Amino acid sequence: MDYIDILVKVGLIILLSGIIGLDRELKHKPAGAKTHILVGLGSTIFMLVSIYVYMQYKGTTQVDPGRIAAQVVTGIGFLGAGTIIQSGGSVTGLTTAASLWSVAGIGLAVGCGMYYLAIIATVAILFIFVLTNKISEMIEKQLEKMKKK
Repeated sequence: MDYIDILVKVGLIILLSGIIGLDRELKHKPAGAKTHILVGLGSTIFMLVSIYVYMQYKGTTQVDPGRIAAQVVTGIGFLGAGTIIQSGGSVTGLTTAASLWSVAGIGLAVGCGMYYLAIIATVAILFIFVLTNKISEMIEKQLEKMKKK
């Protein structure tokens, strides 16, 4: 891994996770751009370290480059659980938890050089956010019309 490769990966994850976080921030959700960028960047760093350790020690000892990535998935699950709030019979924060978990996955993908997967996943997440919001708005408008009748 050279410095340019690391710079590209760090820059890409900041951009991708920042876009998702900005969407959450503009909707006044608990975890915004900074949180999403930090989760994405952290998972990219862990993946880069994992690859580095594998490359340094392969052939001399048994090294599993997937172990660190697996722990990222677990750790982000714990972090995401902290964003979920149950109050008065309703649960909030599930989408924020899921977006943090997804951004961690995008970070792992960027860290191991799977740029197309990372970009496609980011676009898919944003598409899901926009599509579900539009559908919710349409349903709410229809329900309002039905109530007025």
